[in-house]
Amino acid sequence: MEIIQVAKKIEEKIKTLELGREILKERAQAKAENLANYDKLLAKTLIQLKNGVEFELEGEKIKDPIASVSEKIAKGIIFQAKLDMELSDLGYRNALVGMTAISAELSALQSIFRHLETTTEE
Repeated sequence: MEIIQVAKKIEEKIKTLELGREILKERAQAKAENLANYDKLLAKTLIQLKNGVEFELEGEKIKDPIASVSEKIAKGIIFQAKLDMELSDLGYRNALVGMTAISAELSALQSIFRHLETTTEE
């Protein structure tokens, strides 16, 4: 591997990390928004259940459930919000792992570059 090729790969990894930083910001924002939406929707659904609003979940009508199961029922009603929250969390974690991997690749390339630089000077 030539020193110029390694230098180009280092530049590519740096650009990828810069792009990844923006993607990570976007995913962090989505994660926070989905978490907040889930909490808000859960509270709203619990209030509605307590106030006697009727819901339907997979063909089953729900009205005035007992307090001890209301939260579980509310979570079932808003399952899509929970799914969105979990997916955004996984997307954020995946981006973070990807950034760590790219950073490790960059570090390895920098080590190779230093080695090539010292061997060409000799």
